Amino acid sequence: MRKIGVWIDQKEANIITLSRDGNYSKTIYSDIETRIRIEGEKKQFGRFGDQFLVDEKGKENRVKEYTHKYLLRVLKELGKADEILLFGPAQTKFRLEKLISEIPEMAIKLKDVSTSEKMTHNQKSAYVRDYYKNQ
Repeated sequence: MRKIGVWIDQKEANIITLSRDGNYSKTIYSDIETRIRIEGEKKQFGRFGDQFLVDEKGKENRVKEYTHKYLLRVLKELGKADEILLFGPAQTKFRLEKLISEIPEMAIKLKDVSTSEKMTHNQKSAYVRDYYKNQ
Protein backbone atom coordinates (compact mmCIF):
# COMPACT_ATOMS: atom_id res chain seq x y z
CA MET A 1 0.00 0.00 0.00
CA ARG A 2 1.30 3.43 -0.95
CA LYS A 3 -0.33 6.04 1.24
CA ILE A 4 0.44 9.60 0.23
CA GLY A 5 -0.09 12.86 2.08
CA VAL A 6 0.23 16.14 0.17
CA TRP A 7 0.79 19.42 2.00
CA ILE A 8 0.21 22.08 -0.63
CA ASP A 9 0.14 25.83 -0.93
CA GLN A 10 0.83 28.27 -3.76
CA LYS A 11 4.63 28.10 -3.37
CA GLU A 12 5.34 24.40 -2.93
CA ALA A 13 3.89 20.94 -2.50
CA ASN A 14 5.41 18.41 -0.10
CA ILE A 15 4.50 14.86 -1.06
CA ILE A 16 5.02 12.43 1.83
CA THR A 17 4.80 8.77 0.85
CA LEU A 18 4.33 5.93 3.34
CA SER A 19 4.93 2.44 1.96
CA ARG A 20 6.28 -0.94 3.02
CA ASP A 21 9.68 0.04 1.62
CA GLY A 22 9.88 3.05 3.92
CA ASN A 23 8.88 6.67 4.16
CA TYR A 24 10.13 9.30 1.79
CA SER A 25 9.18 12.77 0.66
CA LYS A 26 9.49 14.98 -2.37
CA THR A 27 9.06 18.71 -2.80
CA ILE A 28 7.65 20.29 -5.95
CA TYR A 29 8.10 24.04 -6.26
CA SER A 30 5.66 26.12 -8.26
CA ASP A 31 6.64 28.69 -10.85
CA ILE A 32 3.82 31.00 -9.83
CA GLU A 33 4.87 34.64 -9.65
CA THR A 34 2.22 37.04 -8.49
CA ARG A 35 4.37 40.14 -8.97
CA ILE A 36 5.82 40.01 -12.46
CA ARG A 37 7.77 43.05 -13.64
CA ILE A 38 8.53 43.40 -17.32
CA GLU A 39 11.96 44.80 -18.19
CA GLY A 40 11.78 48.56 -18.72
CA GLU A 41 8.40 48.88 -17.04
CA LYS A 42 8.17 51.99 -14.91
CA LYS A 43 4.51 52.06 -13.89
CA GLN A 44 1.77 49.47 -13.51
CA PHE A 45 -0.32 51.37 -16.03
CA GLY A 46 0.02 53.22 -19.30
CA ARG A 47 -1.47 56.64 -19.81
CA PHE A 48 -3.21 57.67 -23.00
CA GLY A 49 -4.86 61.03 -22.51
CA ASP A 50 -7.50 60.51 -19.87
CA GLN A 51 -7.33 56.69 -20.04
CA PHE A 52 -5.33 54.32 -17.90
CA LEU A 53 -4.43 50.83 -19.12
CA VAL A 54 -3.97 48.18 -16.44
CA ASP A 55 -2.90 44.62 -17.26
CA GLU A 56 -4.77 43.01 -14.35
CA LYS A 57 -6.63 40.48 -16.50
CA GLY A 58 -3.42 39.37 -18.23
CA LYS A 59 -1.65 38.92 -14.90
CA GLU A 60 -4.62 37.00 -13.52
CA ASN A 61 -4.63 34.69 -16.55
CA ARG A 62 -0.86 34.04 -16.20
CA VAL A 63 -1.30 33.11 -12.52
CA LYS A 64 -4.17 30.74 -13.42
CA GLU A 65 -2.09 29.12 -16.15
CA TYR A 66 0.97 28.64 -13.91
CA THR A 67 -1.25 27.28 -11.12
CA HIS A 68 -2.84 24.75 -13.46
CA LYS A 69 0.57 23.55 -14.71
CA TYR A 70 1.81 23.27 -11.11
CA LEU A 71 -1.22 21.21 -10.06
CA LEU A 72 -0.78 18.89 -13.06
CA ARG A 73 2.84 18.24 -12.00
CA VAL A 74 1.63 17.36 -8.49
CA LEU A 75 -1.16 15.17 -9.90
CA LYS A 76 1.39 13.27 -11.99
CA GLU A 77 3.24 12.32 -8.78
CA LEU A 78 0.04 10.92 -7.25
CA GLY A 79 -0.56 8.40 -10.03
CA LYS A 80 0.82 5.37 -8.12
CA ALA A 81 -0.94 6.14 -4.84
CA ASP A 82 -3.43 3.81 -3.17
CA GLU A 83 -4.72 6.45 -0.74
CA ILE A 84 -4.37 10.24 -0.87
CA LEU A 85 -4.62 12.86 1.89
CA LEU A 86 -4.59 16.57 0.98
CA PHE A 87 -3.87 19.24 3.56
CA GLY A 88 -2.51 22.76 3.64
CA PRO A 89 -3.20 26.37 4.60
CA ALA A 90 -4.61 27.86 1.39
CA GLN A 91 -7.17 27.33 -1.37
CA THR A 92 -4.73 25.43 -3.61
CA LYS A 93 -5.66 22.11 -1.99
CA PHE A 94 -9.27 22.60 -3.10
CA ARG A 95 -8.17 23.25 -6.69
CA LEU A 96 -6.15 20.03 -6.59
CA GLU A 97 -9.15 18.21 -5.11
CA LYS A 98 -11.27 19.44 -8.04
CA LEU A 99 -8.69 18.13 -10.53
CA ILE A 100 -8.56 14.77 -8.75
CA SER A 101 -12.37 14.50 -8.69
CA GLU A 102 -12.45 14.85 -12.49
CA ILE A 103 -10.49 11.59 -12.83
CA PRO A 104 -12.66 8.68 -11.57
CA GLU A 105 -9.68 6.37 -10.85
CA MET A 106 -8.07 9.05 -8.68
CA ALA A 107 -11.28 10.26 -7.03
CA ILE A 108 -11.84 6.95 -5.21
CA LYS A 109 -8.30 7.15 -3.78
CA LEU A 110 -8.87 10.59 -2.20
CA LYS A 111 -9.57 10.00 1.50
CA ASP A 112 -9.64 13.47 3.05
CA VAL A 113 -9.00 17.17 2.47
CA SER A 114 -8.22 19.19 5.57
CA THR A 115 -7.00 22.64 6.48
CA SER A 116 -3.78 23.05 8.42
CA GLU A 117 -1.36 25.84 9.17
CA LYS A 118 2.24 26.26 8.09
CA MET A 119 4.26 23.30 9.35
CA THR A 120 7.84 22.13 9.48
CA HIS A 121 8.80 19.10 7.43
CA ASN A 122 8.79 16.85 10.52
CA GLN A 123 5.33 18.09 11.52
CA LYS A 124 4.00 17.32 8.02
CA SER A 125 5.44 13.79 8.14
CA ALA A 126 4.01 13.20 11.63
CA TYR A 127 0.60 14.50 10.51
CA VAL A 128 0.49 12.01 7.63
CA ARG A 129 1.70 9.10 9.80
CA ASP A 130 -0.87 9.89 12.52
CA TYR A 131 -3.69 10.25 10.01
CA TYR A 132 -3.10 6.82 8.44
CA LYS A 133 -2.38 5.17 11.81
CA ASN A 134 -5.78 6.29 13.12
CA GLN A 135 -7.66 4.92 10.13
